[in-house]
Amino acid sequence: MAADTANPSAPRISLITVCWNVEQTIADTLRSIDTQTYRNFEHIIVDGGSQDSTLAIIASAPAENRRVLSGPDGGIYEAMNKGIGLATGDIIGFLNADDVFESSDSLGTVAAALEDEAYDGCYGDLVYVSNRHVDREIRYWKSRAFKSGLFARGWCPPHPTFYVRRNIYDRFGRFDLRYRLAADVELMMRFLEVARIRTTYIPRVLVRMRLGGATNKNVQNISRQNKEVLRALADNGLKVSTSMFWAFKIVNRLGQFLMRNRSRH
Repeated sequence: MAADTANPSAPRISLITVCWNVEQTIADTLRSIDTQTYRNFEHIIVDGGSQDSTLAIIASAPAENRRVLSGPDGGIYEAMNKGIGLATGDIIGFLNADDVFESSDSLGTVAAALEDEAYDGCYGDLVYVSNRHVDREIRYWKSRAFKSGLFARGWCPPHPTFYVRRNIYDRFGRFDLRYRLAADVELMMRFLEVARIRTTYIPRVLVRMRLGGATNKNVQNISRQNKEVLRALADNGLKVSTSMFWAFKIVNRLGQFLMRNRSRH
């Protein structure tokens, strides 16, 4: 159930979208944000200096709670760090410029979960969809409640569903720019495995993610990302069996394809 925005305890969310030359998808993303029933949020767009019609499309969909910063940056994670620096909300989350919320109450579901101050963050499930048809499901990424040791088994929450309180970034840092493809995984690993922040799992789909992003656009990038994850485990002092890590990754990935035709509730 969506949190009541009239409730003074309802948390304010900073939703960050980073983008660069995404004229084909940004309108869908904006539409899914602007139709959220939970309204106690700000939307921060960090654009890398788009040369196509991205900025014009954004300008054609103005909103009182939206801010746009445009200019060159060093890539997606540097842009995300810029967004974090601009955030004023109690909670920070991201929606990529080629993704959409699953439903109009996705943000409300997050807000309701984090009204309980016992939790530092939350995350849910995600479905991968066709790049051209967001109604066509390809993979279903069903997550689970966190337990120590899961990252060494190739697990992590879907980052587009991951929301944490702003003070967690203040205490434990932002995205580590040494990781070009796995900075999101390293950040969640650092927060959950090392800092042991308190999270709650929301057992429902929150986001639809188009295939073809930076990390999953080809086999080479998937391999590079997983090698970065192994390096992140070592950098964070977490023990891992490389062979078991790869075995669990393969099993988990196959499971996501098999789950796509099952009930998501």
